[in-house]
Amino acid sequence: MTTTESSTLRAVALVCTLSPSPAPSSSQMLAEQTMAAFAEHGVTGSTIRIADHDVKPGVETDMGDGDAWPQIRAEVLAADILVLSTPIWLGHPSSLAQRVLERLDAEISQTDDEGRMLTYGKVAAVCVVGNEDGAHKVSADLFQGLNDVGFSLAPGAVTYWVGEAMQGSDYQDLDQTPEKTASTTKTLAANTVHLARRLSTAPYPPS
Repeated sequence: MTTTESSTLRAVALVCTLSPSPAPSSSQMLAEQTMAAFAEHGVTGSTIRIADHDVKPGVETDMGDGDAWPQIRAEVLAADILVLSTPIWLGHPSSLAQRVLERLDAEISQTDDEGRMLTYGKVAAVCVVGNEDGAHKVSADLFQGLNDVGFSLAPGAVTYWVGEAMQGSDYQDLDQTPEKTASTTKTLAANTVHLARRLSTAPYPPS
């Protein structure tokens, strides 16, 4: 293993369940499984449940009045990999996932000395859970938003589980993780870490 391959990367997962801790959350569970898959590649990191923090609405880096986003933003900027984990509600990402994207919109105007967004060189991935089909649509929404604000996405950058339509099954209530979801999570981790390592040594050129 080369020095580059063995260098430590850091990931942060923003969990966008609508339920604050300590309520159980399938989005939290899948995010933690993804972080565990990252750990197999030597990546350290942490999860942040957005509902536990007072993230103000807006499109600035700091909305003032006790806004919790500046501290969360610092975690994102200190990481090499961002994971956005969301449930599906009414066929869409959760309102908290949308709020995270809106807050990340401020990064478009935050650039380095060569005009690149501070998020350039960072890699994103997505986790989606729900009780109806729609994971592809939700991941497409998040992919576009994350790419717009400067993140790169590797092939297979989403892992998901959706239950049978019109049923009440929940991911966290399954007896065991479905093999397809588990293998997809492993692929997400391998490809995301690979891309993050490459970008850490070969950053995008200024434009």
